[in-house]
Amino acid sequence: MSTVSTPRRRDAEENRAGILTAAVGVLASDPAASVDAIARAAGLSRRALYGHFEDRDAIVAAVIAAGAEKFNAIAETVQDDDPRAALAHLAAALWAQARHVHAAAALALNERLVADTAEAIQPLRQRLIEICERGADRGVLRQDLPPHLTARLVEEAARGVITHVDSDEADATRLAMRAALSAAGLSWQEVDALVREYDAGESAVVAPFPIDTESKDRA
Repeated sequence: MSTVSTPRRRDAEENRAGILTAAVGVLASDPAASVDAIARAAGLSRRALYGHFEDRDAIVAAVIAAGAEKFNAIAETVQDDDPRAALAHLAAALWAQARHVHAAAALALNERLVADTAEAIQPLRQRLIEICERGADRGVLRQDLPPHLTARLVEEAARGVITHVDSDEADATRLAMRAALSAAGLSWQEVDALVREYDAGESAVVAPFPIDTESKDRA
C-alpha cells in the first residue's frame, strides 16, 4: 500500500507546486487571470487544478503564503546595527524579491486581501517594528510617533511602491529605499547619503552612520 501511495503523493505535491509556479507567472502578467489561464500554464485541466485548490481565491492565498515565507526569511537576514542601514537593506532586499512577482505582490496587497497578507507577514512586521523601536531609542528614526505607527507608515510607503511603480523601472530599488526611509523620518539629505552608500557597495553592507547618542540622552 505504501509503495503505491508514495508515488501518488509525490505526483500530487509536484502538481501543486507546478500550479503555484504557474500562478505566480500568470498573475505577474495579469493580476485578473482566470483559473483556466492558470491551469493552462500549469499544463493541467481545470478539473485537475480543482483537485488541489477549491477556487481562485485559494490559489491566490497560497501564492501569498509562499511569498510571505520568503519575505519573512529575508527579514531575518537583516542584522545591521544601525537602524537606518537595517531599514535601507530591508527595503532593498524585499523589493528585489517583490519585483520578480510584482503584479502578484500587488495583488496580495489589494484592499480585499491585505488583512490576510498582514497576518502572513507578521514576522516581517515584527522585525520592522523592532528596527523602528531601536531607531527611535537611538534618536536616528522619527520619535514623534510610537514605533509601531512608524512601522505602519513604512509599510504603507512600501505598499505604494509595489502597487504603483513599474518593476522594470531602473531606479525602482532606490525608490523603495527612499520611500521607506522617508516614512521613518529621515530627511532627503540623509536618505540620499544612505542611497549613495548602497550604490557604492550594491549588495555589500552599507557603511554604518555615526549614531547620535546625545539625542538619546536628551530624549
